Amino acid sequence: MKTLIAMLCSLALSAPAALAQEKKAPSPAQKKQQERMKDCNGKAAGKKGDERKKFMSACLKGQDDTTSGEKMGAQQSKMKQCNKEAGEKNMKGDERKKFMSACLKS
Repeated sequence: MKTLIAMLCSLALSAPAALAQEKKAPSPAQKKQQERMKDCNGKAAGKKGDERKKFMSACLKGQDDTTSGEKMGAQQSKMKQCNKEAGEKNMKGDERKKFMSACLKS
């Protein structure tokens, strides 16, 4: 009985050491992603909330934040201008849809 208890105690003490295996080294793809995360995180300093989320998402996808921001700004200003023109002309329904489509494409 004493032998059984001694074996169980030694087994219980050695179990954590057996379970604590060495961590695997990250793969090259994981290292690249970690580096990208580190770089993007550094560039995102000072940004908060939704602005930071948007920036980090674009950065981690490899998109240049300034390029996507300029395109988005140009598209938004075009939409605003077309919307204003359609409102001034009191357009509704299909007529407005056709006008907006043509205006945004030009």
